[in-house]
Amino acid sequence: MGAGLAAIGAGLAVLGAGIGIGQIGGRAMDAIARQPEASGDIRTTMIIAAALVEGAALFAIVVALIRGPIA
Repeated sequence: MGAGLAAIGAGLAVLGAGIGIGQIGGRAMDAIARQPEASGDIRTTMIIAAALVEGAALFAIVVALIRGPIA
């Protein structure tokens, strides 16, 4: 039972990260369309934000997989 819950937790972490990164990318494209001259700054900020979301998701997956079989 613990391994199944760990897999569900890891799946939810990946799903949340995918949605978050999609939102970041979409909003960045909207911002670049509105202000093309600021595309370099927007792109840099987008990449940093996406990396932070991905790092949090990776941390959640590791915690879910480590904690899963023990519970």
